[in-house]
Amino acid sequence: MKRCTWPKNDLALKYHDAEWGVPLHDDRKLFEFIVLEGAQAGLSWDTILGRRENYRKAFHKFDVKKVAKYVDKDVARLLGDAGIIRNRLKIASAINNAKAFIAVQKELGSFDKYIWSFVDGKPIVNKWEETAQIPATSEVSDVISKDMKKLGFSFVGSTIIYAHMQATGMVNDHLIGCFRYKEIR
Repeated sequence: MKRCTWPKNDLALKYHDAEWGVPLHDDRKLFEFIVLEGAQAGLSWDTILGRRENYRKAFHKFDVKKVAKYVDKDVARLLGDAGIIRNRLKIASAINNAKAFIAVQKELGSFDKYIWSFVDGKPIVNKWEETAQIPATSEVSDVISKDMKKLGFSFVGSTIIYAHMQATGMVNDHLIGCFRYKEIR
């Protein structure tokens, strides 16, 4: 079975084969990926995947309303949690982004409606033959990043947003020879 070349361990293979690139329309999961992609900044995705379950536990299963209410005591708890990336700025960003996420939900009814509007509700389907062809950003991720920053989100640069788009199926960046390319399409 042919697949993309980037998954190098069992956890990454499982993620690639079951989740990566699958269109996602669940606000809780979309928030989870915003937090995880922000935590990944400067690190490998494998590092984050390996700590994903710890993140779910530490961040109340990504209940955005609970995360938005975190106070100094919660920040201290998270900074002491060896199961997650203990970076004060990334933790603060997760809390800040929960508040911005809720504001978007209140305005539009769901974050899903907001984020998918940038691609007219349909995944962008690329036709990459080699991993080296896959970009780190796109014009769409540039626009989303700018807009999210205006709405008060942080750790949402264009590279992070493009990774979010890939993870949540807004863009299909599976290589055309990968078995998942056609399955997702």
